[in-house]
Amino acid sequence: MKRSEVNRIIREADEFIRSRGYVLPPFAYHTPEELRKRSDTPVFRNRLGWDITDFGKGDFDNVGLFLFTARNGDAANLGTGRGMVYAEKIMISRDGQRCPTHRHRTKVEDIINRGGGDLVLELHMADGDGNIDHGREVVVPVDAEEHRMPGGGHLRLKPGQSVTLHPDVWHAFWAEGGDVLIVEVSTVNDDLTDNVFAEPVG
Repeated sequence: MKRSEVNRIIREADEFIRSRGYVLPPFAYHTPEELRKRSDTPVFRNRLGWDITDFGKGDFDNVGLFLFTARNGDAANLGTGRGMVYAEKIMISRDGQRCPTHRHRTKVEDIINRGGGDLVLELHMADGDGNIDHGREVVVPVDAEEHRMPGGGHLRLKPGQSVTLHPDVWHAFWAEGGDVLIVEVSTVNDDLTDNVFAEPVG
């Protein structure tokens, strides 16, 4: 992706987030020079801030995701149960833009539709080896109530609705009927080691 395209996506994302009543933290607006001065802070260590990805496909409009990590602890805290053991991301799924099928090794996450169109998730359970089990029934909490559906089925979240995804749930998602502002609340996030994709991504 070209830097000009990344800058455009950031501007549009900031406008969309503000239109939904959210405001990003001050470090979202630091200049590169200001960020370099803070290179020894948790903003850098815990990988906070902007993340725009086309998953190496070169087709952001159809396969991609906008993310902003607002807070994130250290994975070492999970072993002790102390400190910041949680994370929060703000994401935007554009209408028809797909986030590829993936699951997590450790992270448990709530995916919350905070406004816009519908968020549609395609869900599968993992088998004993962690691979997609196409025949297994999917069981997930939707707004804290058990929801059952066939493997590969589509779960539609209207604005305000949420789903909890455990590491044994494979998921892809996209927006329908308009872009969607998503908030993810999860255990500590480690994008370098915790994400498992069904197909190779960049």
